[in-house]
Amino acid sequence: MSIHAIIDFETTGLSPNHGARPTEVAIVLIDEGKIIDRFQSLMNPGVPIPHEIQVLTGISNAMVRAAPKVESVMRDAVRFVGNHPMLAHNAAFDSKFWDAELRRINIRRKQEFACSMLLARRIFPEAPNHKLGTLVQTLGLPATGRYHRALADAEATAYLLLHIKQELQRRYRLATVSHELLVAIQSASRSQLETCVRRHQRAS
Repeated sequence: MSIHAIIDFETTGLSPNHGARPTEVAIVLIDEGKIIDRFQSLMNPGVPIPHEIQVLTGISNAMVRAAPKVESVMRDAVRFVGNHPMLAHNAAFDSKFWDAELRRINIRRKQEFACSMLLARRIFPEAPNHKLGTLVQTLGLPATGRYHRALADAEATAYLLLHIKQELQRRYRLATVSHELLVAIQSASRSQLETCVRRHQRAS
């Protein structure tokens, strides 16, 4: 099986190092070209949500007041992900919140994150930019709902990952696209893309 866990957080701010906490998490599992399962929950961050973040996400302080605590939701999220490889759009953002919240419940991440934004930069350099909404529109991907809500963004990222895999298979005649190849591609430059893929093929 080649299941990927695609994750998206909505948060109170940009960095857990500055006291920001998650307000919503969604995880979408994909396998063999389709979404096979979903997990989503609001959570009570224990800190106020700034007004501009409420406007951006549509998640208000009133909405999270009765939601379960972050620690409880994260335990469920970890169980849902299991040992599946993980991916996010702008994974540098989501992975730091995932890791920070796991530390609070004494769990350490085992998997390496892949980043669909970095992959899209390598594979679709002609896109106007590599924001999720732009890529959805440019590549003709399915509309999934309001941006800056966790489940809609996770589903959009899932469709983007499926499109990336299909493009790599078509372009380089690959039977499958592994998580290890995705991680290698995101670390390569655009000019090294084909060399990276071929090197991975020889090593497989």
